[in-house]
Amino acid sequence: MQKIAVFPGSFDPYTRGHHDIVQRALPLFDRVIVAIGINNEKRGMFPVEQRVAWIEALYKDENRVETCTYEGLTVDFCRERGARFIIRGVRNTIDFEYEKTIAQMNSSIGKGIETVLLFSNPLLAQVSSTVIRDLVKNGYDVSEFIPYDITSIIP
Repeated sequence: MQKIAVFPGSFDPYTRGHHDIVQRALPLFDRVIVAIGINNEKRGMFPVEQRVAWIEALYKDENRVETCTYEGLTVDFCRERGARFIIRGVRNTIDFEYEKTIAQMNSSIGKGIETVLLFSNPLLAQVSSTVIRDLVKNGYDVSEFIPYDITSIIP
């Protein structure tokens, strides 16, 4: 049986921190699904289709990484895709407490689906999609924080 992991998030935008988590997860799993969660009540800065395209281009030579979108609960998506693991990145104690709570709930409702927490590379711990969006809104060059070029689509 393949070890399939889902790495869920909004990835608005996908950062070097996210990329680092996937690179470190690949030796642990047979396949990693980067799953962009769609929340119709939230409007992202970057169109979902663009986020998918950026991530797919980044992993075009890595056939063990798949990119897709989903709606609803992550554990339901995991069941649909045959994934037994959820990957989450943790940058600090605030992330840890939040992720622990979500992991415990997912464990309760998603029997047999385990959450694997990967702690961020210390050099990338300050990188978050929220901060990147704020920098973009204020006209800053964010190229050192993201693993692809977004200059052609900055809103």
